[in-house]
Amino acid sequence: MTTASMLQPPTEDTHAHQALALIAQHRLLTTTQIHQMLTPDTPPRKIHKVLVPLREHGLTDRTALGKSGIQAHFLTPAGHQTVSDWPELRGRAPTPIPSPAAASLRAAHTLTGVRAHLAFLTQARTSGDEYHPLDWVPEVTHRLPDTAGEDRLIADAVLHYTLTRPRRLQYRAFVEIDRATMSSERLARKLISYARFHDYTPQPIGRRGTIADQGAMLAWQRSYPRFPRILFILTGAPRFTLTHRIADLRRMTADHGLVTRLAAHVPLGAAILEDIETQGPHAPVWTPLAGDPEPRGWTQL
Repeated sequence: MTTASMLQPPTEDTHAHQALALIAQHRLLTTTQIHQMLTPDTPPRKIHKVLVPLREHGLTDRTALGKSGIQAHFLTPAGHQTVSDWPELRGRAPTPIPSPAAASLRAAHTLTGVRAHLAFLTQARTSGDEYHPLDWVPEVTHRLPDTAGEDRLIADAVLHYTLTRPRRLQYRAFVEIDRATMSSERLARKLISYARFHDYTPQPIGRRGTIADQGAMLAWQRSYPRFPRILFILTGAPRFTLTHRIADLRRMTADHGLVTRLAAHVPLGAAILEDIETQGPHAPVWTPLAGDPEPRGWTQL
């Protein structure tokens, strides 16, 4: 090693920095999930050497989930201030979790989404694809035309995944996590919101319906080179119930003209969480929401 190279500053972030970034991005993570994302090849107990100092310095807090003894970690206000200008979190300003009780109340939905993320992360590591712990971005908000009192579309997550074989392909997907806590009809209506977003062209004030507006940029083109595919991931009920909910999603796609038009341009699919955890998201566990219902991998939708 030369003297010059010894004087170069480090280019890799510390595990403490990475752990804070992960907790900030995902808002709430269990100890095991942080270990799986950050140091999967080391003994699980070693992650405590990273997490304990963060808590002692007042950057993170934790909550116990039920009687399981599982600990979930979230940022304190001081932690949020610390990461507020980090490049990898630029543009992300989630509302801080105010207390362990509040963290516990939002844990089920948040941590279910992280389970889905970890399935993609495990697949990428096995397949040699490019997909990293920060490539799953939760709670991404988009504007919609203000009709029916709804002017925002909030995707549960947006994922960015690069397939490396047999050729390099980049994929993006909106992800909706369904724990069977809402009616099947309400779940299917989310497809209408995505269809509205797909067609939404913001119009300049005072220039509505003019010929010039017809060539305006679609709203989604400001953020994505191509409209992301839409993936529904279901859990929280017996398999026959989840299968019926997937059938309802297919029915909405076939019966609603706006969604049918969306499906002609955007791949839509649904899978059961436990299937993608055990078989991997590349496996034929995804049901297309339009056309042939034969299951396939998510990149073949």
